[in-house]
Amino acid sequence: MKAVYALYRDPQSAQAAWDGLRAAGIDPAAITVVSSEPFEEYEFSHRDARTWLYWIAAGGGVAGLLAAYALTSATQKSWPIVTGGMPIVAMWPNLIIMFELTMLGAVVATVVGLLVTAGLPARAAMLYDNAVAGGAILVGVENPADGSISAVERALRQTGAADVKTVA
Repeated sequence: MKAVYALYRDPQSAQAAWDGLRAAGIDPAAITVVSSEPFEEYEFSHRDARTWLYWIAAGGGVAGLLAAYALTSATQKSWPIVTGGMPIVAMWPNLIIMFELTMLGAVVATVVGLLVTAGLPARAAMLYDNAVAGGAILVGVENPADGSISAVERALRQTGAADVKTVA
């Protein structure tokens, strides 16, 4: 992995670096921002705000509900018990099992969706510096094109970064 990054002490400087990199022609998806706390009021933190996790959880819940209905109705039809004119597949007692499997499907889908959308476990080394744990904000570009390395360094230096680091 090749990367160019700088560390900033405050979110205003990190936002200026984000803006400087975008002005230099760097794609926002290629810019990496790592901080030890969320800064939701700044634009650099909104890149990954959209998520499919709500739809994944809802799909898991629907799948669990359908599986529960199929399980309970198939079981009751396989071993029918005649109970004096009442239906073989009784919905009121089945609601308990249907609720539990709906929740199980939603929870499992949410956990799996979270792991997939977050990229965990990560196979590749990600850009990180130990100063982030101390409150610094890392702004950089992973795997920049060979011609854009100087533009990235220039954009980071113009925003007040004292030390621009390159990882080979």
